[in-house]
Amino acid sequence: MNKHVNNLAPETTDLSRRSFLVGTAATGLVLGYAASGIDQALAAPAPANFEPSVWYSIAPDGLVTVTCGKADMGQHVASTMAQIVAEELGANWKDMRVQLASNDPKFNDPVLGAQITGGSWSTMMNFDAMSRAGAAGRIALTEAAAASMGVPAGELVVRDSKISHAKSKKSMSFAEVVKSGKATKTFTADDLKAIKLKTPDQYTMIGVSVPQLDIPSKTNGTAKYGIDVMVPGMVHGALVTPPVRYGATVKSVDDSAAKKLPGFIKAVTLDDKTTTTTGWVVAVANTYAQAKKAAAALKISYDGGPNAKLSSESLLTEAKRLQGLDDSGQFFVKDGDPKAAFGSAAKVLEAEYTTNINIHAPMEPMNATAEFKGDILHIYSGNQFATRSGAIAAGAAGIDPKFVVMHQMWLGGGFGRRLDADMMVPAVQAAKAVGKPVKVIYTRENDMTMDFSRPLTYQKVKAGMDGDGKIVAMSHDVVSAWPTARWGIPDFLTPSVDKKGPLDSFTVNGADFFYTVPNHYVRAIKNEMAHNATPSGQLRSVAPGWTFWAVESMIDEIAHATGKDPAQLRISLLDGKGKNDGGAQRLRNTLLAAMGLAGYGTKQLPKGEGMGVACVSSQERATASWTACVAHVAVATSGEVTVKKLTVATDVGTQVNPDGIRAQVEGAALWGMSLALFEKATLKDGGIEQTNFDSYTPLRMSQLPEVAVNVIANGEKATGVGEPAVTVVAPAIGNAVFNAVGARVRGLPITAEAVKAAMKA
Repeated sequence: MNKHVNNLAPETTDLSRRSFLVGTAATGLVLGYAASGIDQALAAPAPANFEPSVWYSIAPDGLVTVTCGKADMGQHVASTMAQIVAEELGANWKDMRVQLASNDPKFNDPVLGAQITGGSWSTMMNFDAMSRAGAAGRIALTEAAAASMGVPAGELVVRDSKISHAKSKKSMSFAEVVKSGKATKTFTADDLKAIKLKTPDQYTMIGVSVPQLDIPSKTNGTAKYGIDVMVPGMVHGALVTPPVRYGATVKSVDDSAAKKLPGFIKAVTLDDKTTTTTGWVVAVANTYAQAKKAAAALKISYDGGPNAKLSSESLLTEAKRLQGLDDSGQFFVKDGDPKAAFGSAAKVLEAEYTTNINIHAPMEPMNATAEFKGDILHIYSGNQFATRSGAIAAGAAGIDPKFVVMHQMWLGGGFGRRLDADMMVPAVQAAKAVGKPVKVIYTRENDMTMDFSRPLTYQKVKAGMDGDGKIVAMSHDVVSAWPTARWGIPDFLTPSVDKKGPLDSFTVNGADFFYTVPNHYVRAIKNEMAHNATPSGQLRSVAPGWTFWAVESMIDEIAHATGKDPAQLRISLLDGKGKNDGGAQRLRNTLLAAMGLAGYGTKQLPKGEGMGVACVSSQERATASWTACVAHVAVATSGEVTVKKLTVATDVGTQVNPDGIRAQVEGAALWGMSLALFEKATLKDGGIEQTNFDSYTPLRMSQLPEVAVNVIANGEKATGVGEPAVTVVAPAIGNAVFNAVGARVRGLPITAEAVKAAMKA
C-alpha cells in the first residue's frame, strides 16, 4: 500500500493551529459543520465548561455533552457511550447530549485506541474507560461541592445531576458546581485505574431503556449526514467509473459534449497514489444534476487492466486450485494431529461450502465534501475509521496527514462499508483541481459496482469420527480475498501458528470454535486473484459470516451421519475442556435458551417444515458474543424456502440499553436471513453485474418472519451485539431446510433451484 496510507501514527509536532481548527469543528458537529476558526475566535467568550475527560464536558447550565469517538450509523452508539458515562457520573438523562469526535489526535486514546467502529467492539472495549471517565467527573464534582458546602465529601450523594447532603439538607446542582469554578480536579491514568466502579446491583442507568439521544434530531431533520453537507462556494462532482471493478486505467477523456452543458466546470481524471481507486473520472459542475448530466456526456476510453476477463467462476476455480496445494496458506489453528486421527477414524466426512460476493448497499450512498482552507484540508463525511480515512485523504491530496481535519457526520448506514475512504479521494482531487469545495455523491450504481464487498469464499471441511460417533479430528481450509491485509496496517494482521508470516484473521475468525475437538487444523489461504479483482471489505459479521456457515453446517452433517440430534451433539461438544473453559458453557446456555424459547424438539411439525439450530461465538474468540438461533422454515415442492420464525438467544454480559440491544439483534438476524436466502452479486468481465436493487435483492418487508429474542444479561463484561446474530442465521436456516425435506445446500445464498436440486440428489 502507498506510503501515504500507511502514515497513521499521531503526529507529535506542534499542531496548535490544527488543534484549534479541529476543536471548533467538534463544537459544530451536532448541527452539521463547523464555523470558521476566525468566526469562533471573534465570538464572545462563553463561561468555562468543566471537562473531566476528553470524552465529555459539563457546561455551566448543567448540560453534559459526551463526545463519541465511534461512528454512529443508526446503532445509537453515541447514546450508549452517554449512558455509560451518566451511570457513574450521576447525571439526569434529560441533561445528556452527544456529539461526534473529529480526528484530533487527542481522541486517539491510549486505552480506547484508534477511531474505528467495527467488530462489535464499541461497547465492549469502551465500557470500562467511559465508566471511569464518568466516575472521575462525579468525584471531582463531589469534592468541589463539599468545599462549597463545608461538608465532608464522603457524606454526599450524587443523583439526577444533583449533589446532596442529607444531614444539612444542602445541595448543589451540577450547573452550580461548574459555575463556582471549583471543579478542577484532574486524574492520571493510574488515578483512573484506581477508581472503584459500581457493581451491577448498584446500577440505576445501565440496563434501563432510556430514549436514544439522537432520535429527535434524526426525526426532525436537524441531524446532519454527509449527504446533507453544504459549505459556501461548493460545487458538485459526479463519478464515471470504469466497467472493471479494479485495475482499469483511463486512456483518454473527450469532454467536448460536456462543455456544451450548463454549469460544467471540469472533468478530473483521478491520479490516486493511495491505490484506493483506479480508472475513475469526476465530472465537476455547479449543481449535482448538472454534474450527473456532464458525467453522462463524457466519452472515456479505458484500458481494462489485468482483471478485465475475470468472473466469479474464475475466482472460485482459483480458490479450489489453491486449496488443493499442500503448501498454500498459513495455519490459524494447529492443534493435535488431524492427519493421523483421520487415518484411524471409523468415519470421515468431507464437504465444500461457498459464499458469493455480497454488497453493503447502505441507504445513504457514499459521499464526501472536500474543502481546502489555506494549507488545511477539511473533509466532511461519515466514516467508520477516522484514523485511516484521514491518511487516505492526505494521500489523495499529497499532503501530510496532520493537515487534514475530518468532520465526522452521522452515517446513513455503514455496516463496514465506511471503513473504507474511497469517497474522499474524488472529492479531494476534484477540489484541488478546480480550486473550490467539491461535494461528491455516488449514484446507487457507483455504490454497488465499486463496493468493497464481502468476498467470495470457498471452504473445505473434513471431519473424522470414532466408532461412537465422537469427533476426533477436523481440518478446515478457508480461501478468500483478505480484506484487512488490503489496509496495509500490520497491527491488524495475526502471526500464523506455523510461523509462515502474518495472516488475515478476519477471514478465519469463528473457525477457532469452542467445541472440544482434540485434533483441529484451520488454514487461511489468500486468493490473490480475488484480492486484486474484487478488493474486499468488511461487511457486517466479517469472517464468522462464512466460517460459521461451514462449521455449523458440518456439525449438523456429522450429527445426521452418526445418528445424533444436532442440538444434543453441540451440547456434548461444548464441555468447556481445556482452552474452551468458560466460553463453551456460555455458548451452551444460549443454545439451551434458544431451544427452549422455540420449543425445539417438542413440536410435531407439518410435512415440509423443519427446525434447525446453530450457535456461534462471534466476533473473535477473545471478544466473543455467545449467540444461538433456532430457525423454523417451510419448504415448498418448488424448493422455495419460507422462514416462519427465527428464535435468537444472545448472552451480552451487561446490557446497557435493553431496547437498543433487542433492535440490534433483530436487525442482525434479518440481515443474516437476507444473506442466507436473497443476496448475491456476481463478477463478469472484471465488473460487478448487479447495479441496483432490481438485480441485487435484499430481504423485503413482505418476507419478514417472526423474530423472537432472548437477551441473557448476567453481569459479566459487556459484549457486542451488532454482528453476531448475522452469523448464526444462515446455518440455522440451512440445517432447518435439511430437517424439513432432506436437502443439504452448501452454498449461499440458499436458492429454490439449489434446494430443489438437493432434494433430487
